[in-house]
Amino acid sequence: MANFRELLKSTKAQIREMTPAQAEQVQGATFLDVRESDEFEQGTIPGSVFIPRGNLELSVEGKIPDKDAPVIVYCAGGARSAFAAKSLAELGYTDVVSMSGGFNQWKNEGRNWVTPQSLSAEQRNRYQRHLLLPEVGDAGQQKLLDSKVLLLGAGGLGSPAALYLAAAGVGTLGIIDMDVVDASNLQRQILHNMDRVGERKVDSAKKTLTALNPDVNVVTYDVRLGADNVLDIIDGYDLIVDGTDNFPTRYLVNDAALLKRIPVVHGSIFRFEGQATVFAPYEGPCYRCLIPEPPPPELAPSCAEAGVLGVLPGIIGSIQAIEAIKVLLDLGDPLIGRLLAYDSLEQSFRTFKVNRDPNCPSCGPDAKEIVIAEYDELCLPHAVLADGSTVGH
Repeated sequence: MANFRELLKSTKAQIREMTPAQAEQVQGATFLDVRESDEFEQGTIPGSVFIPRGNLELSVEGKIPDKDAPVIVYCAGGARSAFAAKSLAELGYTDVVSMSGGFNQWKNEGRNWVTPQSLSAEQRNRYQRHLLLPEVGDAGQQKLLDSKVLLLGAGGLGSPAALYLAAAGVGTLGIIDMDVVDASNLQRQILHNMDRVGERKVDSAKKTLTALNPDVNVVTYDVRLGADNVLDIIDGYDLIVDGTDNFPTRYLVNDAALLKRIPVVHGSIFRFEGQATVFAPYEGPCYRCLIPEPPPPELAPSCAEAGVLGVLPGIIGSIQAIEAIKVLLDLGDPLIGRLLAYDSLEQSFRTFKVNRDPNCPSCGPDAKEIVIAEYDELCLPHAVLADGSTVGH
């Protein structure tokens, strides 16, 4: 015990300390909680980054990449945080202090603290590969569980996107589709099977997704998406995954998403080719910036007429799921302002830059007030990249 006290005294002489009152006044600092999981679950300082002391050296650079930003380290009483502060300095962090008295003193002095949402033992086991990623971790997984994503279509694109989002633990998945399962769908629409032929697609999708992950709340909309209901349906969702196959719906969703400021992860397929992009309202281009007007009929055959390789929507739908998770967790560089084009015959990916159109009637600086309206009379019945089902590819 005497040796520990001497070591602690020596360590504190090499670091900076401040009291909870002083720490509370530091602007822009990252609070780093280095206690154990059971301590963290009983209460923490709001917004803290949580890394148990034993994992600090392995995980901190992923969670706190800026080594010059101010970091306030705390534990229960101020001992472990002192050792952690010294370790951070040795790793190159330049502005680190240990909070004397730790969380116990912070709490006893009546400062703000919260009981964090925590994963159950079953959830920790299910999502353990996510938890190992510093960019996701407990906080990211909890954010996924709190997220709400609306999938437009339970077809070729909606199937893989829904499966991977459900497996990832996105807490609420809304699915809109008014079609029924047909045997001709099963070549690509992997949410469904032969036993479900004739069932409503939304009902079949819900059975598959809840069997895959009981954490997920699947909300079904067995309706036609139109001007009379689109704003009500998308309201409250954090993100939309667009697997529709016709221009009227895409323009309708584009305008509604701009009004509600909801990001849209777009995907489309045709024969052996596919495309994906992310429309972030007023941050990047919208769908009307990309395609101001629908093409003529001879350039827009449906996949019922032209065909589609069954595995293709699996690739594009999976890309949509990745992009959705990136947007939800603010990871990496989403496809905002970029169109990813895939050619399965060449096995090639190409990325094209897409700028916002200054003359866009929906998102341009001089755009008039958006009016949600039906576009059936203005658009073709099928998209350039589609496969012929009613709502989803």
